[in-house]
Amino acid sequence: VFVANDHMAMGVLRALREAGRRVPEDVSVVGFDDVPEAAYFWPPLTTVRQDFGVLGRQAFRLLLQRIAGRDVESARLVEPELVVRDSAAAA
Repeated sequence: VFVANDHMAMGVLRALREAGRRVPEDVSVVGFDDVPEAAYFWPPLTTVRQDFGVLGRQAFRLLLQRIAGRDVESARLVEPELVVRDSAAAA
């Protein structure tokens, strides 16, 4: 299950545990954000990390360029990073 953010993924982990499902043996769970507590939840949450500070600065820079009337080419703002922990099994 790929979940929109880590806090929701932690809820999925709990719901799966309450339903008697084993993570990652029965179901893999991957979150998004890499919040600090993701590493300490049980099982530790596999997640996608983005540097939101860098993302915000780059987005603001592009916005200022657009406001100034300059053409701005679309570009990838931040390279996400997969942080593999214990909530996802190998394919």
